[in-house]
Amino acid sequence: MQIERNILKLKTRLQTCTQIYFVGIGGIGMSALAKYYLNLGLKVAGYDKTLSNITKNLKACGAQITDVDNPNSIPNGYLDLDKTLVVYTPAIPKENTILNYLQDFGFELYKRADILGEISKQNFCFAVAGTHGKTTTSTMLGHILTDNGIDATAFLGGISENYHTNLIQGKAKVCVIEADEFDRSFLKLEPNLACITATDADHLDIYKNKEAFEASFDAFANKTSDQIFVKKGLPIKGLTFAVDEAADYSASNLRFENGLFLFDVKTPNEHLNNIVLGLPGAHNVSNALAALAMANYYGVSLSNIAKSLKTFKGINRRFTYKINTENMVLVDDYAHHPTEINAIYNALRKRYPNKEILAVFQPHLFSRTRDFADNFASSLAQFDQLLLLDIYPARELPIAGITSAWLLDKIKATNPGNAQNYRLISKAKITTSIEQSKAQVVLFIGAGDIGVLVDRVVASLIKSIK
Repeated sequence: MQIERNILKLKTRLQTCTQIYFVGIGGIGMSALAKYYLNLGLKVAGYDKTLSNITKNLKACGAQITDVDNPNSIPNGYLDLDKTLVVYTPAIPKENTILNYLQDFGFELYKRADILGEISKQNFCFAVAGTHGKTTTSTMLGHILTDNGIDATAFLGGISENYHTNLIQGKAKVCVIEADEFDRSFLKLEPNLACITATDADHLDIYKNKEAFEASFDAFANKTSDQIFVKKGLPIKGLTFAVDEAADYSASNLRFENGLFLFDVKTPNEHLNNIVLGLPGAHNVSNALAALAMANYYGVSLSNIAKSLKTFKGINRRFTYKINTENMVLVDDYAHHPTEINAIYNALRKRYPNKEILAVFQPHLFSRTRDFADNFASSLAQFDQLLLLDIYPARELPIAGITSAWLLDKIKATNPGNAQNYRLISKAKITTSIEQSKAQVVLFIGAGDIGVLVDRVVASLIKSIK
């Protein structure tokens, strides 16, 4: 399906439309936009194949939502070319009936990134980019700004535990946007301040190779009008941040005391010791450092940033404790890339050095599993036990030969001495397998529907513990 968009019209359309129809409204990014426009007083409707707590909450705010991919499910009044703006996510399949119907009807179709691009032009924009750490960093930054009286709007890629939403909506002309590299969406943004947390290759189904992927981050950096902050070691010019090495903004003396992470910070102008962070792991200290650097550059004092980081509660499915008792710990995390899995493993191992760790992993996308199979094998073979679910396809069709069984063989070959503790599992048997395991620490990881599954498993495990 060929979709043509007239971006020049978009600014005017956003000023004149009174209602928006979202195709793929239940996604974490799309739902934040839908909530934003609902709060501005526009009417909102949309389609998503999966109804969830997110769509339930949007309905409670006044949105009309269907999971039926049929034009007849579009609410009365939305087939108005003058009043209605249509926004879609690139995750929607090209054969989607509603999307094709709306295009044939005569609507200009705009991607979520187009809308965020316009919002970035109308506000002072902080943009957070990177293969890993975007959601945590942008949520930290949104919290720091809000906590210090800067009434910013933050579009987040996860549910903030402080605000219980993926949208912090303020009244100031300041916004925080999680800059998504998928489909080169972040190149629609026009940031004033931005950071890049990592450029490990991903989305090779879109970019084809690592070089093209990295080039997109160069282009993103060049679009930033004031200052770009980059993790030290990345081949992009800007102010640097780093953990345990010299940089413009550096964190050192990381330690774990009384259930909290502490670290010291040095900026270009000052030094502050004993900053407290409730989230474990050096990777989260790095994320905090990126948020700190941008907020400090903007004008928030280092001491006030430290106070805000101390009250930061985290993000749902980012090292989220679902069970935390003396006999069992269960952590849920969105990690779906080998680098992210390594980071979460290291954080768990540092926190529980003498306990057996069982991971339940759901691979996300056939293409990602294929492209990073050896890296997945290395990262997953670190765990004492592994339960491997089927690959979650998301937007993709199966790829011949790329299965969880194929990946499991690679994992076993990586650590043959522990191969008997790695196995395939169905969703129905996870709870029983965990109960039979001797592991004291259980980790759920993946970006598919494993996040829905974990709540059911936790409910069953809590009953058995009692």
